[in-house]
Amino acid sequence: MGLYDDILAFEPFNEQEAADKPVILRALREDPACFERAAQAHMACSIWVVDPTFTQTLLVYHNIYDSWSWIGGHADGERDLARVALRELEEETGVAGARLLPCGPGGIYSLEVLTVDGHVKRGAYVSSHLHLNVTYLAVADPAEPLRVKPDENSGVRWVPLGDAIALSTEPWIRDRIYRKLIDKLPAARTASGLL
Repeated sequence: MGLYDDILAFEPFNEQEAADKPVILRALREDPACFERAAQAHMACSIWVVDPTFTQTLLVYHNIYDSWSWIGGHADGERDLARVALRELEEETGVAGARLLPCGPGGIYSLEVLTVDGHVKRGAYVSSHLHLNVTYLAVADPAEPLRVKPDENSGVRWVPLGDAIALSTEPWIRDRIYRKLIDKLPAARTASGLL
């Protein structure tokens, strides 16, 4: 199965995922450029990282969003978004030993259509756009050394799950996405056999 079929088979957790799923499927079906940043709505991925006890999550202080944030990045032509998510995790935090958990079809943990306001990156203006986001769930060892990626973040740290909400300065992400990701964890933990 490919990404389209995995998303098609994905069972939405809430109304946000139910509304966003067809938007992502339409882009995959109708826009062959949706894996490239040049597309106004393009594929991206995130990785929600927890410790083996499912009580902490790994966050980065995102320079553009000026907030503690989850980890992720652009597809940039790559269609294996799970691989992109793991690569972004290592690049942004230094964590190399994370293991993806088998959550849904193709390992998909959640789906989101995320708005990105216009901003300056590396001295150039980037117009407002949409991230058609696929999120994966991973378990990592908090003892692994952490490092920042100065061109993207200025901090990396493990925090208790509730602190992910408290530390975010982005109300919609905090209330709609991080809360959802936390609420989905008990079922994911049971499904993964990590009790």
